[in-house]
Amino acid sequence: MARKLLLANINVPGINTLEVYRQKGGYRAVEKALKTMTPDEVVEEVKKSGLRGRGGAGFPTGMKWSFLAKPEGVPRYLVCNGDESEPGTFKDRFLMTYIPHALIEGMIVSSYALGAKVSYIYVRGEMMPQIRILEKAIAEAKAAGLLGKNILGTGYDLELYVQPGGGAYICGEETALLESLEGKRGNPRLKPPFPAVSGLYGSPTVVNNVESIAATVPIINDGGEEYAKIGIERSTGTKLISASGNINKPGVYEIELGVPVEEFIYSDEYCGGIANGKRFKAMVAGGSSVPILPANLATKTAKGESRLMTYESLADGGFVSGSSMGSGGFIVFDEDQCIVRNTWNFARFYHHESCGQCSPCREGTGWMEKILHRLEYGHGSFSDMDLLVDVSKKIEGNTICPLGDASAWPVASAIRHFRDEFEWHVSNREESQIRNYGLAHYADPLEPLVQS
Repeated sequence: MARKLLLANINVPGINTLEVYRQKGGYRAVEKALKTMTPDEVVEEVKKSGLRGRGGAGFPTGMKWSFLAKPEGVPRYLVCNGDESEPGTFKDRFLMTYIPHALIEGMIVSSYALGAKVSYIYVRGEMMPQIRILEKAIAEAKAAGLLGKNILGTGYDLELYVQPGGGAYICGEETALLESLEGKRGNPRLKPPFPAVSGLYGSPTVVNNVESIAATVPIINDGGEEYAKIGIERSTGTKLISASGNINKPGVYEIELGVPVEEFIYSDEYCGGIANGKRFKAMVAGGSSVPILPANLATKTAKGESRLMTYESLADGGFVSGSSMGSGGFIVFDEDQCIVRNTWNFARFYHHESCGQCSPCREGTGWMEKILHRLEYGHGSFSDMDLLVDVSKKIEGNTICPLGDASAWPVASAIRHFRDEFEWHVSNREESQIRNYGLAHYADPLEPLVQS
């Protein structure tokens, strides 16, 4: 059995309450950090742990904390990014729902390390049940003297607030999140300046993911060096994975980084194999924003090595024959899944969620959606594949935030690895039309849809 740090007590009745959470050792990290450690020592332990951001970027958390500017007389802020909107990703929602005090405890420890006196948890606006759960947990913690003035008699003060999100995927980007938190439209900011220098209300700010902040609790309890012993190489510790798609056991799993992808898919401890005895066709390892991989590259790297659930192994081969850990949204496709249709579905999402600030993303996501719709519905041409690749290249690297890249990578990789499937939709127009429409006389979707 894999070691569990965040979900060790997930099946304990009442673990969502302060009483039971404390019975199981909860808030020991707060007592240890506030009573026996300096803020710099907490930062140092997180550095030693090798913890990398669990929201998608994988940047070393302790290093990110060390960049925080500390001008005299200027407040500092910690903002937790709970705007989990990536298709295929639901592990932060799971954590907030069932173990809310793990996040609250992590927020107290992290805020202390950063010198923040006011911190925020920004939660996706559609997650109102989770917002209410967190507000209740904060009230419990405050009543117990774990939040507010003079926490545990240590002289440290912290106010913690939950802020519903602005209802936009783009608000998951840290600077767009800060704009939204300030009451503005959630448009990403140009960087520099980075939030560590000028973030919330123009003050030094750290933005971390829910899982990243919760992970600071076992790091402080057991020590950074002990945490670093879990995992492999630069992928240390455990990772929450949202597993979905055509598998027997969808759900949230906590893995020790380094588990082979093949084991994760087929082991009874995790996904339990492909549903209904079907063949494994493809996967995306980190949510809809990362490149899709066919079965042969999903379990083996281009060098023939076993592909592991680590930041390095999943990225081996770059975006030609590799993918990315991303947010841990692990989606499995069986042999019956249409890659064209699923790619179109991803493209629809990114077109809808583009903030429109950058022309390549605003226009390019729309054209990718339309061309993919045209192919899926039997009105495409062989040149459409090259056109899609060209559009994706014009988006990638040419936008203020990574949403443009996130829309381009799945499309480019789908064509790279499954071009024959795209060509089938051109060669079998009538079958594609009948399969989607039920009849075969609709116009090109780039024109108004009119029945003849």
